[in-house]
Amino acid sequence: MNGKKPTKASKGKQTDATKRLIKIVWMVIAGPFLLLFLIVLLTSVGLFGKLPTIEDLANPRSNLASEIISADQQVIGKFYVENRSNSSFLELSPQLVDALVSTEDARFYEHAGIDVRALFRVLVRTVLGGDSDSGGGSTVTQQLAKNMFPREDLNKIEVGFRKIKEWIIATKLERNFTKEEIIALYLNTVDFGNQAFGIKSASRIYFDTTPDSLKIEQAAMLVGMLKGPSFYNPRRNYERAVTRRNVVLNQMVKYNKLSEEAYDSLKSLPVDLSKFQAESHNSGTATYFREFLREQMSDWCKKNKKPDGTNYNLYKDGLRIYTTINSRMQKHAEEAVQEHMKDLQRQFFAHWKGSKNAPFAYIPESKIKQILRQAMQRSDRYKRMKEDGASANEIEQAFKKKVKMKIFTYKGDSTVTMSPMDSIRYHKFIMQTGLMSMEPQTGYIRAWVGGVNQKYFQYDHVYTGKRQVGSTFKPFVYAIAMQEGWSPCTQVPNINICIQTPSGPWCPSNSSKEFEGAMVPLRSALAYSINKVSAYLIKQFGVEPVINMVRHMGIKSPIAPVPSICLGTADLSVYEMTGAISTFANKGVYIEPTWITRIEDKNGNVIADFSPKTDEAMDEQTAYLVLELMKGVVEGGTATRLRGRYGLNNPIAGKTGTTQNNSDGWFMGLTPELVTGVWVGCEDRAAHFRSTALGQGANTALPIWGLYMKKVYADKKLKVSRGDFERPAKLTVETDCANYNQQNNQLNQGENFDE
Repeated sequence: MNGKKPTKASKGKQTDATKRLIKIVWMVIAGPFLLLFLIVLLTSVGLFGKLPTIEDLANPRSNLASEIISADQQVIGKFYVENRSNSSFLELSPQLVDALVSTEDARFYEHAGIDVRALFRVLVRTVLGGDSDSGGGSTVTQQLAKNMFPREDLNKIEVGFRKIKEWIIATKLERNFTKEEIIALYLNTVDFGNQAFGIKSASRIYFDTTPDSLKIEQAAMLVGMLKGPSFYNPRRNYERAVTRRNVVLNQMVKYNKLSEEAYDSLKSLPVDLSKFQAESHNSGTATYFREFLREQMSDWCKKNKKPDGTNYNLYKDGLRIYTTINSRMQKHAEEAVQEHMKDLQRQFFAHWKGSKNAPFAYIPESKIKQILRQAMQRSDRYKRMKEDGASANEIEQAFKKKVKMKIFTYKGDSTVTMSPMDSIRYHKFIMQTGLMSMEPQTGYIRAWVGGVNQKYFQYDHVYTGKRQVGSTFKPFVYAIAMQEGWSPCTQVPNINICIQTPSGPWCPSNSSKEFEGAMVPLRSALAYSINKVSAYLIKQFGVEPVINMVRHMGIKSPIAPVPSICLGTADLSVYEMTGAISTFANKGVYIEPTWITRIEDKNGNVIADFSPKTDEAMDEQTAYLVLELMKGVVEGGTATRLRGRYGLNNPIAGKTGTTQNNSDGWFMGLTPELVTGVWVGCEDRAAHFRSTALGQGANTALPIWGLYMKKVYADKKLKVSRGDFERPAKLTVETDCANYNQQNNQLNQGENFDE
C-alpha cells in the first residue's frame, strides 16, 4: 500500500468529479420535473392548443336536453340528442354527495384539483408495483375536466398533453368554482347508460325520482355505475351492479358517512327497478302532445336567434318549455282513453267477427284494395325497399310473405307471424280517438290525447285530424236563434223541411219518429238532436250568419256554405271544436286554445312569452242560453248516461254527435271550469260499426268524457268545481219553460180577449 497522501491537485479533481456527479444526479432527478413544469407552463399559455376560458368552464359545450314542463311543474318529456338535464347542488341528496366523495375522491375537500398523494400512489403501486387494483389518481375535478372536454382519438403522446391540459383545467375549476358547484357540474356531465346523461335523467329513468329524493342504496348504485355504466348496469348485469353498489356503501362506512348497522341492512337489499322507464319520444305521458310541441318548437327555433346570432337548437340548448298541460289531468285523460277504448275495441272485433270485408262497410272490394295499397305505400317498409331499388313485384311479394312482426294490442306489443299486408289490415281494425280538455276562461289546454298509441299510430287526432262533426255543430246553429231573442223554450215545428240548393232540394230526415209532426221546444229538439228542427232554424236564419259566428269562435277550416252544415257535414278538428264550444262557457268570449306559456333558456332567462288571442263572438246572454239548451242534452237527452252510468249529477252542458254510417262519434262536454271534446272512429271512414246503437257518439265518445271527469272530480288536488254556470246579472229571456208557457198562454188569452 502506497503511503503517499493525496495531493492538493488530486483532491481538487475528486471534488470536481463529485460535484459533477451530484449535479448529474440532480439533473436526472429534477430534470423531468423541470421539463414537466416547462410543459405545463407552455400548455397553460396556449402553446399546445387553446385552453377553455372561465366562461367556457361555466358553460360547458355539452348537449342539454330541452325540458317540457307541465303547469304543475312536472317534467313530462324532453327533446334531446343526449338526454341530459342539469341539477344544482341544492337539488342533490346529501347521501349522493357522500357516496360520490367516499368512492371517487376521499380527499376532495382537501386538495386544489390535483391529489398529489394519489398520483404518487399510482406511480409507486400501479406503475412501478404493477398493482392495477390500487385505484386511480384522478380527482372528481379532473374527471369533470375530462367529461367537459372529452378526449378525441389520440395517440399516447397526445394523451399525455391532454392529461396535462386536464390538470390545468382542474386547477382553474378549483379557483373559480366552489366545491359544491364542482360536484354538481360533475354529476351533470356523467353518463349512466340507458340514454341517461347526468344525475337528473338517471334518477328519473332508473327510479322515477329526483336527485334530492334518492335513497342511500339508490345513490350508491348510481355512483357505482360511474366506474362503467354498461359493465355495472343493473338491467344488464344485475349481480355485478349489486356487488359494486355494496362497494360504494362500504366506502361510505370507511369514511364515516354510514354506520356499520346501516350498511349491514342495506347491502342485502335488492336493486328495485320496478319504476325503471327508459325515456323515448314514443313512451311516457302526453306523447301526441309532445310530438305536436316538437313541430311547433322546431318552427319557433328557425325564427328565433340566440344572443350570438345563431338559431336556437331544440335538441342541444337546454330550453325549458313551460306548457299549460296539467300532468294529473293528462294522466286521467290517458287512463280514461285506455279503459274505454280497450272495451270498445273488444266490441268492434266481436261486431266484425267472420266478415270477409271487415272492418270495411258498404264499399266494393276494389275500394278496399285501394285503401290497403295506399297504406302499404305509406309504410316505412315500402319506402325502404323502394330506396333499395326493389321492383314493384318484389315489394308486393315481400308484403305477402309471412314473417315475425310486432303488432299493437291493449295488452302490450305482441309478436306474431303474419304478412306485412295482413298487419296493415289488422291495424285498420284499431279504433282511434282524440281528446282535448281546456279551461274556457284562460284557453289553457290541460290534457291532450291524440290517439291510442303513439308508437304504432303517429297521426294526431286532436290538431291534425279533421273529421265530420255531426250534431256537435248544432249548438252553433241554435246560438243564432238565441242571439235573435228566442228562448230555449221557444217551440218550433218538427215537420219536413226542404231547402232549395243548386244541386236540388235538400230535405233531411230524423233518426227517430219521436215528436214527428209536433211542436217541440228548442231545449227538447237539441236534447234529442232532431234534424228537422235544425233544418228549420237554418232556413229561418240562413247559412252565412252561422259561418260568420263560428269564424269568430276560432274555426278556420273550410265550411261549404250549404244548408247541410246545420247537421254537421263540415270536417273539423277536435282542437277547433273544443276551442269553439268553450266560448259558451266563457260568456261568449272566444279564447284561442293555448298550449305554451313561456320559454326559458338553460340559465332560466325568459326568452319568449305567449298569450292567447281573444274574440267577442257573442253576448253573454246568448252564450248562457246555449248552455241552458245543452244542459237538456245531459238531463234528458242523448247524454243521460252521464247521470246514471257515470254518476255525474253536477251541472253539465253537452252534445253528442254521430255522422253518417257511424264513421265518427263525438261528445262535447262543458262544465264551468273545464271543457272537453272527444272524437272516436277508425283511421279510415269506411271502417266503422254497422249499428248505430254501437257506433253513436253516446257509446263511442261520451264514455271517455265520463270516465275522465269522474277521475278529475275524484282527484282532490285538482279542486275542479262541481258548481253551475254563472247566470247573467240581467237576463231578458225566460229559461224556465213552465213560466215561459204560462206567460205565452196569458199573452195568447189577452190577444183573444182583444178580438
